Parts: sequence; C-alpha cells; structure tokens
Amino acid sequence: MTPTYDAIYHRALQRFAGDRKALELNLPDAKRDEELEALPDSYYLSQLTRRVFRAGMTHRVVDARWVNFERVFDGFDLVSCAMLSDDDIDRLMIDAQLIRHRKKLSSIPRNAKLLMDWRTESGSVGAFIAAWPQHRIVELWIRMKRYGAQLGGRSGASFLRMVGKDTFMLSDDVVRELIRYGLVDKAPTSQRDWRLIQRHFVEWSEQGGRPMCQISRLLSLGDLSV
Repeated sequence: MTPTYDAIYHRALQRFAGDRKALELNLPDAKRDEELEALPDSYYLSQLTRRVFRAGMTHRVVDARWVNFERVFDGFDLVSCAMLSDDDIDRLMIDAQLIRHRKKLSSIPRNAKLLMDWRTESGSVGAFIAAWPQHRIVELWIRMKRYGAQLGGRSGASFLRMVGKDTFMLSDDVVRELIRYGLVDKAPTSQRDWRLIQRHFVEWSEQGGRPMCQISRLLSLGDLSV
C-alpha cells in the first residue's frame, strides 16, 4: 500500500529523535517563480555545465576550476557557447586550466542551443523553467535528456535542484525507501517508472502541503540504514 505523507514524515523524524525543528533545518527550499525568472540565462548554462562536469567526479574538484570555466566560456553567454566548433573543442582540450574531458566539453554548444530554444519559447530560460508545471516535472527531465547532451540519468533532476526548481530526486537513499515501501523493486530508469513515481510525489506533496524537493529529502532521511 502506498504510504501517506504522515508516515514518511514521522519516519524521517526518527532520525532527529522527534525534534521537528532540527528536521526542518535539514529540508531544502525551492525558489519562487519570480526568483527563477530573475536569474540570467548565462547562470542556467553555467549551472547546467557544472552539473555535467560534476557527474562522476568529485564536486569540489569541479567547483575549484569553475572560475576558469566562467572566464574561458565568456561567462557562459548562450550565443557564444552555441557557436563553439570542433576546432574550438580541440583547442580547449589542451587548456590545463579546464577539466579536459572531450564529451563533457562537447556538450556545451548543444546544451547552449537547448537553452536558447527555451528562451525563444518563453522569453528567458528562467521564465521557461518557472512556468513548467510541477506535476509534470519528469517530462522536463525527459526533454533535457532527449534534446540536450550528457543529461541522462539523474543529471536533469540534479540541475533543476541546483538552480532551485522544485523537483524530486531519485538518489540511492530515496530509491531504497521506495523499494522498502514496495513502490518499486529497483532503481527507476524508464520513463514509465519515472512517471509512476511522479504521481506518488505529487500526491505526497498535496497531502503535506510541501514542495516535492522536501518530500524527496524526507524520504532520504527516512533511510535509517545509513
């Protein structure tokens, strides 16, 4: 049987010995729509690229180089990055100030074009993200995977979480809780499975009056095996 929001909340509360204030301090907040809309397009491409480079790498190693990335890629101006050629990638591959990973570097122009499409559709990248309906967030994951580069797996959701768009995450501890509750039998990887889990998150969000990012963290905290 699908657990209720209350069951998820009270299981997470056990980690803090019933201290509700301590639990609340461990829950993330999603940005308001107007906050997402106020961020420049270049910020979104910077964060999207940072997420691509963080995948499979130690985050602090990537973050320590990011000032170099900002400089080399013109502050992640969408038009400049979209125009990067194969010759430009060859040149970047010998720049010791960057992380020299060809596939990840090559993802930048394609992802810049993806965000340019969003800007064309909604006026700005932030407006596009802000307007995307919460109850269909998985469709945005799928759109990023289909039309972007290096955005499969958890990367789409991770990017959205980084910029403050409300989304749930399918981290290992969340998946263990979903398995424990009998909602899945393994890590969800198909679009069908993502949509099924999305329906549960929407229901829990409505029950608890909380954003999905907080429901996701509650599930994570409820994994008492770690």
